[in-house]
Amino acid sequence: MKIRRTVIAILSVFAFASVIPGAANAASHKAESKQSTPSKSAKSEKPAKASKSAKAAPAKEAVARKGGRGAKEASLARTETKGRKMAYREVQTPHRATPAVDGDGNPLLQSAAFMIADQATGNVILEKNSDAVLPIASITKLMTAMVVLDARLSLTETITVTSDDVDTLRNSSSHVPVGTELAREDMLRLALMSSENRASSALARNYPGGYQAFVAAMNRKAASLGLRDTRFSDATGLNSANVSSARDLVKMVSAASRYPLIREFSTTANYVVHLNGRPRQFNNTNALVSSPDWQIGVSKTGFINESGKCLVMQAWLLNKPMIIVLLDSFGRFTRVADAQRVKRWLESAAVQQKLALHSRGPAT
Repeated sequence: MKIRRTVIAILSVFAFASVIPGAANAASHKAESKQSTPSKSAKSEKPAKASKSAKAAPAKEAVARKGGRGAKEASLARTETKGRKMAYREVQTPHRATPAVDGDGNPLLQSAAFMIADQATGNVILEKNSDAVLPIASITKLMTAMVVLDARLSLTETITVTSDDVDTLRNSSSHVPVGTELAREDMLRLALMSSENRASSALARNYPGGYQAFVAAMNRKAASLGLRDTRFSDATGLNSANVSSARDLVKMVSAASRYPLIREFSTTANYVVHLNGRPRQFNNTNALVSSPDWQIGVSKTGFINESGKCLVMQAWLLNKPMIIVLLDSFGRFTRVADAQRVKRWLESAAVQQKLALHSRGPAT
């Protein structure tokens, strides 16, 4: 019995001695793993910062880059779904990712018809359904402004909004009540900046010969500019019979850009007027005019059910005046997002190189 107990004791000592080094090694590896793995909070707080250590792990850099791309994509997604405030925030975000492109390397835009052209040369850079004749809604007001200014009427003359200026076709609302008295200049500013329909109607009514003479002058002006697809039936754009094509609108925006007051009024971010003795601020319907990332010379938005969301601009891109026409955009903020896609696409190095080598010729 004593010999058996002695043997068992000796074997137990050997077994215990062999377990201790393994446990110690496991504990050591676990401690090293904890030290080498950063905490989750540290990752989220500094996803893109360079490591202070000269031997930063490549895996960490890959995670940081992936996180940066994900943040940019999320920013763009929020832009199109969370309203004008988010849209304005996105337009100020620097270093945006290059937009998605199709098989030909062109940006994937959501507008049904569009044209982007170099105003200086007339060269067409990008187009889709540019000859489709579509309702243009309040893009009409650019022509309204040109006809008013061509008539050389007094800009200080007071004009009164009457019941004749109230929209009975669509029953749209207005911030300009009946009885409002404003100078012709302020009426023109509100029509271009805030797309006020009653202001546009009042301008047309106070044209020599009246409203119908004004609409006739709009169509004559369109013909003189060579706008073959363009027809006007009213001065506001509420009538869906006001139609044009993206190709024609490139020419119309270019013509409008030659009027200093149209450039000023259509790009004013906000303006205060006194209505019946009370100050009221009016804001531009295009949030991009407030963005430091954009240099916009002419701007006009438009919307009725038949036209969808529309946006036309003259903007300086690649140090050149470019005309951007976006018609029938699907979704509330898609026209702004499309304009952003065009800007990022034009500013990408590959496209600049391509534009330097190829030219599609002027719009005709």
